[in-house]
Amino acid sequence: MAYFDAASSAPLHPVARQALLASLDEGWADPARLYREGRRARMLLDAARETAAEAVGCRADELVFTSSGTRAVHSGVAGVLAGRRRIGSHLIVSAVEHSSVLHAADTHEAGGGSVSQVAVGRSGAVDAGAYAQALRPDTALACLQSANHEVGTEQPVAEVAAACREAGVPLLVDAAQSLGWGRVEGDWSVLTGSAHKWGGPSGVGLLVVRKGVRFAAQGPVDERESGRAAGFENIPAIVAAAASLRAVRAEAAQEAVRLRELTERIRARVPRLVPDVEVVGDPERRLPGIVTFSCLYVDGETLLHELDRAGFSVSSGSSCTSSTLTPSHVLKAMGVLSEGNVRVSLPFGTPEEDVERFLRVLAPAVAGMREKLGAPTAEKVVRDEDVLVVDSLGKRCPIPVIELAKVIGDVPVGGLVRVLSDDEAARLDIPAWCEMRGQEYVGEESAERGAAYLVRRVS
Repeated sequence: MAYFDAASSAPLHPVARQALLASLDEGWADPARLYREGRRARMLLDAARETAAEAVGCRADELVFTSSGTRAVHSGVAGVLAGRRRIGSHLIVSAVEHSSVLHAADTHEAGGGSVSQVAVGRSGAVDAGAYAQALRPDTALACLQSANHEVGTEQPVAEVAAACREAGVPLLVDAAQSLGWGRVEGDWSVLTGSAHKWGGPSGVGLLVVRKGVRFAAQGPVDERESGRAAGFENIPAIVAAAASLRAVRAEAAQEAVRLRELTERIRARVPRLVPDVEVVGDPERRLPGIVTFSCLYVDGETLLHELDRAGFSVSSGSSCTSSTLTPSHVLKAMGVLSEGNVRVSLPFGTPEEDVERFLRVLAPAVAGMREKLGAPTAEKVVRDEDVLVVDSLGKRCPIPVIELAKVIGDVPVGGLVRVLSDDEAARLDIPAWCEMRGQEYVGEESAERGAAYLVRRVS
């Protein structure tokens, strides 16, 4: 089985396993106690903090360990907002942040705060100038991921951090996806990370708050981790997290070159092997191991199952996966195709032959699925004056787009097709199809059920 979902969770690094097992015998005691076992545990915890701080590029007393990356994000956002409440209650996030950041923003807004979302382009990156324009006198905090978790696009953190610094606004960077590859550049104020993203054990997060940033921890606190992460420290997991971060950093430069070549191979060959595919994400400014593409006329969940049966573990931001009924907020914000979406994220050490086998398996899997989906039924296609109407009500993606593609040739150049659909994904996928196929998306109209999407034949 080839595991191609490292962006969700990387396999445990051998160094992490070794450190975890070794520290189980040494780091079980309370590091706050003064007896021998407590002092030994404290030494392990302090050494892990020094190691992690060196990797991040911060002072050891600025870094605390949390119970997860999500907890680090929630604590970081809430703590800075509370610490700067006299400045204001305005929060800025990008439209493609991880759900942990967006959920924190929702909570802040529900509590009476204001939130601005900065849009992204089709590559998935924010414009640094647009981000700077979103800053206001009452802005308490700005958040920006270092790199996107779904498409791998790297964000202009240094430029945004400079704008925030000039405005006197702290910038929180979610560095979960990129921290294993290197330090985050720029004059950021708060940073979060998650150990299981770089090959450490799950249940360990990092929260870094630079000196001088106003921060007020929220909720019940205790004396642990400077009062910013309550609860008994999981020292064996923390030691393993720090050791594995140091280990992957030592390999990162060489491995980045190798994995980037493999993902470039996928980016270049998938469109040649599989018709009607859109490769998404920035082609240059992206993480080495992530490549994402979307296949027209394919059900995302079924495609994942087909690839799983073929021996490949991949993930998807498609609206047709079992975990969601709406398109990925990242793909939606980018305005790209969501149906049949596949994210390949290669872990350290991925063999070249696994990638070659994936490329051999993908095209037949997609072709077989498209054949099974078939053509639309004739009775569902009618003419309404000079407009061809396709009734796709009650059908989920990718059927509405398939039915559109089947009939676009039945109208003259300049003619219109009106697609009726009550699937939320159609709002994204029909315009994306028009962009890919050189047709004109006219717009959306209200309908008795769902919505009507107008497409004009251009060629």
